[in-house]
Amino acid sequence: MTHIDAGAELDPVHPVPLPGRAAGLTAAEVAERVSRGEVNDVPVRSSRSTLDIVRGNVFTRFNAIIGVLWLVMLVVAPIQDSLFGFVILANTGIGIIQEWRAKKTLDSLAVIGEVRPAVRRDGASARVGTSEIVLGDLLEIGPGDRIVVDGRIAEADGLEVDESLLTGEADPVVKHPGDEVMSGSFVVAGSGAFTATKVGREAYAAQLAEEASRFTLVHSELRSGISTILKYVTWMMVPTAIGLVVSQLVVEDNDIRDSVARTVGGIVPMVPEGLVLLTSVAFAIGVIRLGRRQCLVQELPAIEGLARVDVVCLDKTGTLTEGGMAVTELRVMAGADGASRPDRTDEADEADEADEAYARKVLGALGECDPRPNASLQAVVDAFPDSEEWRCVESLPFSSARKYSGATFSEGDGEHSTWLLGAPDVLLPAGDPVLAETDRLNEEGLRVLLLARAAKDLDDPEVARDVRPAALVVLEQRLRPDAADTLRYFAEQDVDAKVISGDNAVSVGAVAGKLGLPGAEHPVDARELPAGRDAMATALETGTVFGRVAPQQKRDIVGALQSRGHTVAMTGDGVNDVLALKDADIGVAMGSGSEATRAVAQIVLLDNSFAALPSVVAEGRRVIGNITRVATLFLVKTVYSVLLALLVVCWQVEYPFLPRHLTLLSTLTIGVPAFFLALAPNKERAQPHFVRRVMRYAIPGGVVAGLATFATYLLARHHYRGPGALDAETSAATLTLFLVSMWVLAIIARPYTWWRICLVAAMAAGFVLVLAVPWLQDFFALRLVGTTMPWAAVGVAAVAAAALELLWRWVGRRFSAWAPPPGGEF
Repeated sequence: MTHIDAGAELDPVHPVPLPGRAAGLTAAEVAERVSRGEVNDVPVRSSRSTLDIVRGNVFTRFNAIIGVLWLVMLVVAPIQDSLFGFVILANTGIGIIQEWRAKKTLDSLAVIGEVRPAVRRDGASARVGTSEIVLGDLLEIGPGDRIVVDGRIAEADGLEVDESLLTGEADPVVKHPGDEVMSGSFVVAGSGAFTATKVGREAYAAQLAEEASRFTLVHSELRSGISTILKYVTWMMVPTAIGLVVSQLVVEDNDIRDSVARTVGGIVPMVPEGLVLLTSVAFAIGVIRLGRRQCLVQELPAIEGLARVDVVCLDKTGTLTEGGMAVTELRVMAGADGASRPDRTDEADEADEADEAYARKVLGALGECDPRPNASLQAVVDAFPDSEEWRCVESLPFSSARKYSGATFSEGDGEHSTWLLGAPDVLLPAGDPVLAETDRLNEEGLRVLLLARAAKDLDDPEVARDVRPAALVVLEQRLRPDAADTLRYFAEQDVDAKVISGDNAVSVGAVAGKLGLPGAEHPVDARELPAGRDAMATALETGTVFGRVAPQQKRDIVGALQSRGHTVAMTGDGVNDVLALKDADIGVAMGSGSEATRAVAQIVLLDNSFAALPSVVAEGRRVIGNITRVATLFLVKTVYSVLLALLVVCWQVEYPFLPRHLTLLSTLTIGVPAFFLALAPNKERAQPHFVRRVMRYAIPGGVVAGLATFATYLLARHHYRGPGALDAETSAATLTLFLVSMWVLAIIARPYTWWRICLVAAMAAGFVLVLAVPWLQDFFALRLVGTTMPWAAVGVAAVAAAALELLWRWVGRRFSAWAPPPGGEF
């Protein structure tokens, strides 16, 4: 609260004079500080640097392994046995290009959504980038503004700062001139200015801010799950590879070049090198797609997180309705001023006109008291211009916690009066006749403010008690044209939408009802919600619309829903949404929202379009669902490669394949199909337990494929004799492995669409082409000899495919609670 000297000089920009208003630094002082390096030089990045992208895609554990093996093959074997190295080069290049494109998209969006604080220099206020702030700058702040550097308060007009993001204390702290403020906090009420005392890396929250705003590819269940899988693969691969090397080089005592080639052919397919690449590419393309819809993804796992959401909490104002408001009606109570005035007559009409004129004068003065009005007060300012007859002596800015603002005026005749403007059901006791009229207006979806005269001083803690109603200000908000379709989308996707708003519950329910939200006809006043988390969670399960929700309550609601196992997304644009946005699994802020909401949200809708949320959800589901599909493909290959190597070591026989054979099989049954499947539409809700779900299918699939292939190989060794027998044995084993792998692909591709059927058919046609064209036969060393063994290979593959079908059906039924089939329902 601010007390204002009656003789203070009025500022041309700020109607309420600010004591000791300073002009800020001069241009020369700013230049001097820049030359001394006293700038806020913390690098704020929305994406990895180009060097980091190249390093992250090139210098990986598996690239190192495959790179060494590739160099060996270039020396000892024909070029066709080195094709796997060129595939890795191409994959790495694709990964770099796609992530670089995502970086460019993110960087351009980050510039649009960048926080630009107001800095006063040479007496004028201007918006500058955070990196342009220098030591000693005077920064102006208002509701929703984030404190971007440490400083000391120079001016305060009812200034209240929330430091919960730093201290954990939710209650706002009133700030007076001379008080310290820390970066990372934000303004919840009032306005003022502070002098920057610490900038750059010296600021309290500088490192935290840098980390929070950095684009990242880690810390998601999907990527951590893949890392876990790769860790286990490495443990299996090392001893198996050693055993294979010993078996091929020592025990068999074969030609050194052929033994090396077959050893490398056994090691290379153990590495699921394309899995990490496709995950990065899928995420990167997701960022690019969302960027085209003006969605800034500040933390990449948010794409994945929103796909797992089953409850979305929506703020009404700015989300379901457009941000602006308009005064549609002013309903004046008799005797608005609460006193007898000389201009009053005995005629009722004249008295009503006088009351309305007086109320308009009060509202105009109240509007001019706040230099940073919220949407409601801005509507009042637009509707009731200030008469300039009254001087504001004391002001109380609006706060979401108390839900009213106020001011004390010195009127033209020298008398003082105190007025409050806020929520009728907060300012008036239950049962007051005015509330009945308010309820009728709220039922129409209108927002109602009460103008009341206070009997107590503005600094009295009970100033809102025993007020005298003077007028009702009726406000109307326009519904977002896309809100109904968006809510319908969430309903179709089994995502519960809950509206939590600080407005009157009846009014919020009426708005939600117009949008067709189920349960909107039974709105709940949040002041009646139980305090305990379990009890609150129970009430939240049955309710849909909640009004009069305090900022701390929004946070409690999010926590209560999470305690019941829900993945919660929170949308909002106001400062009262910050705490809930921070605690929600996914925070979504509007681009026009406060700086604080944009700072803590993982996703910012730069064009303020609520309709963009379904796109984000769909993108997340596409990424997770499709990566689960392709991960199964890659890991089936890893499992059968490890099993084949172990069987070869145990039976003391030549490894059945050269690198060229497995490169061909991997390309046709995994590489090309996985690329298309990873980018295909997918609307299935993301399921937890990624590693378990994938391995439950990959292990039986890989075991069946490995056993069938080795069985065919042993049969072929027994069947073929003489020169060229090894090539014939390899060709028969390759045929079996290809057919089983194609059956795995056919299962993964379910449910079938025309393009998926064409994809599987094209891969089969590619293999047939290799067997039919002589020079391709020679290039890949594949030639089916006779008819007995090839048909035997087909028979073994058919038995394996039937076994695979039965196994995966059993797994799907046995673990259906958390592991639905990777290709959808059978």
